[in-house]
Amino acid sequence: MLNLLKDYFGHDSFRKLQKEAIDRILSGGDLLMILPTGGGKSVCYQLPSLMMRGVTIVISPLLALMHDQVSTLKSMDIPAEMISSLQEFEEIKEIQKRLFRREIKLLYVSPERLTTPYFLDILSRLDINFFVIDEAHCVSEWGHEFREDYRKLGILKERFPNIPISAFTATATESVKQDIITALKLNEPLILKGKLFRENLKISVRERRGDGRGQLLEFLKSQKELSGIVYTLSRRKSEVIAEFLRDRGYRAKAFHARLDSQEKKRVYQDFIDDKIDIVVATIAFGMGIDKSNIRFVVHLSMPKTIENYYQEIGRAGRDGLDSQTLLLFSIEDKFLQHKFVDELEDGVYKQSILAKIDRIYSYCESDSCRHKDIAIYFDDMIDECIDKCDNCLSKDIKRADITKEAQMMLSAIYRTSQQYGVTHIIDILRGSKKRVIFDRKENELSVYGIGKRFSKEQWRSVSHKLLEIEAIYQGEHKELILTQKGAEILRGKESVTIPQDRIKKPKRVKLSQNIQEDNPLLNRLRELRREIATASKIPPYVVFSDRTLYELLQKLPKTKDEMLEIYGVGRIKYEKYGEQFLEIIKEFLDEKIPKA
Repeated sequence: MLNLLKDYFGHDSFRKLQKEAIDRILSGGDLLMILPTGGGKSVCYQLPSLMMRGVTIVISPLLALMHDQVSTLKSMDIPAEMISSLQEFEEIKEIQKRLFRREIKLLYVSPERLTTPYFLDILSRLDINFFVIDEAHCVSEWGHEFREDYRKLGILKERFPNIPISAFTATATESVKQDIITALKLNEPLILKGKLFRENLKISVRERRGDGRGQLLEFLKSQKELSGIVYTLSRRKSEVIAEFLRDRGYRAKAFHARLDSQEKKRVYQDFIDDKIDIVVATIAFGMGIDKSNIRFVVHLSMPKTIENYYQEIGRAGRDGLDSQTLLLFSIEDKFLQHKFVDELEDGVYKQSILAKIDRIYSYCESDSCRHKDIAIYFDDMIDECIDKCDNCLSKDIKRADITKEAQMMLSAIYRTSQQYGVTHIIDILRGSKKRVIFDRKENELSVYGIGKRFSKEQWRSVSHKLLEIEAIYQGEHKELILTQKGAEILRGKESVTIPQDRIKKPKRVKLSQNIQEDNPLLNRLRELRREIATASKIPPYVVFSDRTLYELLQKLPKTKDEMLEIYGVGRIKYEKYGEQFLEIIKEFLDEKIPKA
């Protein structure tokens, strides 16, 4: 088993729970594995497949994910194929012939195709060792990405009662876990649940200023030429932000559901081939990204649920190297999400979704450990991360007393008969010269101009805080209305504080970027990787991951044995690519030696 792990996957030892999962599959029992993205789920079923007679059927939700998995396996000389709607009939027929000749070890299919009578008949004629259901949370109606076709996968136990099933997912609450077991009719499955703490992920959450562009640029200064995803809520926003980044020298493209299939494929391929660095995407780009060297994930607005958020930040750092995440949020995000859900029919599902929205907003607002907060949501308990999230790094965070400013705003709302939105109230407080204010004689109010020392963004932070603590609420036309709590603050019976960084004046961000000095050897290694990938028609990270390149840079191997000690370098890959990389390193070292 260890020889296969090293020769094919380039690893010297198993990660946590991998060995237990493999042993369960080899013993012929059912399995449910809940393991965070980047925890090594695929090895858990790919390796035992190599040790067993017959073919493994892998059910996966997205074509992109299947394509990546198959490409990676083929690069390791493991016979794998996929059957999808994008293939020609003749190609599918040839794959079927190879299946009957037992020439394929792993076959990837979508749930839509698998449950058709025609395909079930084909399966009945194959020597199947076990079924794999990837992204198993899609089975559950309580999950965040429920798919009706996944729900139908219970037919596998009805048609093939003696063939074990292994189900894998990165996230599952207790209710989702039980729903997966019931829907798939798993027989006394071994349940393996990994800790949700991703120690290589640094999590940061900030209140968004404006549309977040300045904060995004500030963040990207430290991410020069690294791969990342920027999530937005709308198609238009993804295109606007992608263009904004291109204008500032970043290799960025938009990705959303309304792109035609060819453009989607082009953007996706450019991203995995490292031809672009940043994809600005809607959630249409969420699942199925198997690229191992994504170094950062940014959310420009609050995701719908903790499940969505955790899945999306999980795209970063799959190779185990340090990666960054940033979430920018606003109280308006919560209101917008509520508005979408309000259109649903009243019932348990609607109430569940509203509760999930409120829960992720509480997460954004929280000053506790981000990693621990996520773990608690998924019924897991971990220690505080100490230095892997913004809150733990700012334990002694300073708070500002904004009681006086809160009273100013509450007074302005009251004195204008609680009939205006936040923008007009801020204009009054800042002494705006807009004609409408003078027409209404609001310039004669005692509150007119008393808040000039605060910027518009600072006043918006005050309004957000008042909304958060329910001192005010928004009416049908977004007018601000006082509550009893607001009246208590106005009368001086309650104080209001806010984290200092949320109220301080934002620095002007120069629309420029730091250009870091390139490492010449790293550039050569990347160029060789790109050339091999292009010639082999596979993504660069399938040749060698970023982690492998960084370790080559650090250890500078000179021999085959030294090369095989590098993370991710197994016998198969060494025979394909190893000598070329050793030659590049040798040439570089020769250039560094001074000539006599």
